Amino acid sequence: MKSFCILITLFLGVQSVSVAQAMVYRPRNPSFGGDTFNYNWLLSSAQVQDKTKDPSIAKTTTTTQTNDLADFTKSLNSQLLNSISRQLYTSQFGEDGIKEGTYKYGDFTVDVSPGSEGLVVRITDGKGGETAITVPYY
Repeated sequence: MKSFCILITLFLGVQSVSVAQAMVYRPRNPSFGGDTFNYNWLLSSAQVQDKTKDPSIAKTTTTTQTNDLADFTKSLNSQLLNSISRQLYTSQFGEDGIKEGTYKYGDFTVDVSPGSEGLVVRITDGKGGETAITVPYY
């Protein structure tokens, strides 16, 4: 029995020595000094746990269908206006092109004059807005 007690005491003494270890703190987050390879893992974990919904995502999926229709309408309007302006240009200026002078189309005034870099076309609407286009000389 005495040898059994010595054996148990020895066993407990050795076990208590082997359990002790040094504890070292190693951060996981790269923002706090952790390994930079953990960034993707942390980001994907956060995105999976995120339960909130982005309101702009819901809007884009529903408005995509209406945007296609709006884009088609815009394209059609642009083509019609282009056709009308080409017919107006041909009937007003002829096949020879733009001649110098001032022209009125409803509320719009078109002033064509020579400039240093080319022919300057100034378009003024009745509200005070003005656009200048320079057609270079060839």
